Amino acid sequence: MGETREHVHELIERLPPAKLPAIAGLLEAMLDTPSTAPVDDEPITDEDRRRVREGEVWFAQRGGKGIPMEEVLADFGLTLEDFPLSK
Repeated sequence: MGETREHVHELIERLPPAKLPAIAGLLEAMLDTPSTAPVDDEPITDEDRRRVREGEVWFAQRGGKGIPMEEVLADFGLTLEDFPLSK
């Protein structure tokens, strides 16, 4: 743990000053997440259970596989080439 903390400090020290606000925001968000995240306290309804079962059946009928990304994109007239991994 101490080694990791030191490594993080070293990385922060190497950052240009312009990047420090972004890192500060990230660290603050990570620290605040448990206390500020809303609790999902809605009860699970029979309708919720029914929809989960329907989803499980749908996946089982497709051999446990979802819809390929190419198929989803095609529904919108897009292809994977429209989303290059690097510029």
